[in-house]
Amino acid sequence: MKVLTVVGARPQFIKAAVVSNALRARNIEEFLVHTGQHFDENMSKVFFDEMGISEPQANLGISGGTHGKMTGEMLVEVEKLVIEQKPDWVLVYGDTNSTLAGSLAASKLNVPSAHVEAGLRSDNRNMPEEINRILTDHASDLLFAPTITAFNRLLSEGIDGKKIVRTGDVMLDAAITFQKIALANSTILSDLNLTEQSFALCTVHRAENVDNPKILDWIVNGLNENSKEIPIVLPLHPRTKAKLSEFCLLEKISSAIKLIPPVGFLDVLVLQSSSSLIITDSGGMQKEAFFQRKPCVTLRAETEWVELLQDGHNRLAIPIVDSIKEKSVDAMKANIDWSVDLYGDGHSSETITDSLIERTS
Repeated sequence: MKVLTVVGARPQFIKAAVVSNALRARNIEEFLVHTGQHFDENMSKVFFDEMGISEPQANLGISGGTHGKMTGEMLVEVEKLVIEQKPDWVLVYGDTNSTLAGSLAASKLNVPSAHVEAGLRSDNRNMPEEINRILTDHASDLLFAPTITAFNRLLSEGIDGKKIVRTGDVMLDAAITFQKIALANSTILSDLNLTEQSFALCTVHRAENVDNPKILDWIVNGLNENSKEIPIVLPLHPRTKAKLSEFCLLEKISSAIKLIPPVGFLDVLVLQSSSSLIITDSGGMQKEAFFQRKPCVTLRAETEWVELLQDGHNRLAIPIVDSIKEKSVDAMKANIDWSVDLYGDGHSSETITDSLIERTS
């Protein structure tokens, strides 16, 4: 049995790490394709190194340009590899252009495809990720839903229940697998002179936030106010740094906000587990906050992880409308039940692997 895996962005590297380990444990051959969607050295190669993923057999080097241009170029190149490699499955992750290109290439060639993290919906079709999710789910032959909410959403869209497997979340697998390694090897706290629980971790990168000068100004002002309550550590995504500079906002950032370069997943795990609060616009970071039992404030008007809102594990700070400081204070004061089972038992990768084996003709 052979699986052709398509990855291209940081969260996909992490998810692929634990699933690849499960595939190897069952002696399944994997051909790993890196589309090149994230091309920055700090945002891609370092993750392969840390996660112990073998170097991809193919690196397409496709990044930049419009969504259509990028997706089209990926589709052409992935299609060539599918024809060449003749896999039993094409496996895709998440909601990026790489995800859509991989699933479309497989579908056009009548090769079975499987989607890890299927069934997520923000119901905001202005987000390119939302379109990628919907199209990928409806083009795929096997859908790995991480939550019961995602499972039910797929059913409501008319997808045959026989195609859907409730797996739990592979990011929980990764958090469990790499947490001990991170605590043993990361020096990020001492490097930054940080004390556990004395800071908030913040990440901001979404185009709808950082490309809009009014929203980015709201974020900077909100974080500045929040930093009066608790110091903030902010790893600067290259896109965010460029936009802060373009909009002349870098100089406005408070000295209580520690700006650092992007960091690897092991360092991220330590920063998450050592923080008192996580502020983000990342889908993955919202879940990781839950795994680490940290309250989260999400700088968006909606989230695809709706189950985190129900009991206050996460709360939205709607851009321009809400106060980041007020939401953060509320989150840190809340009495949150962390015992609820939302994302499985940390064995999602094995469930995914078993399902691929069972359904291989």
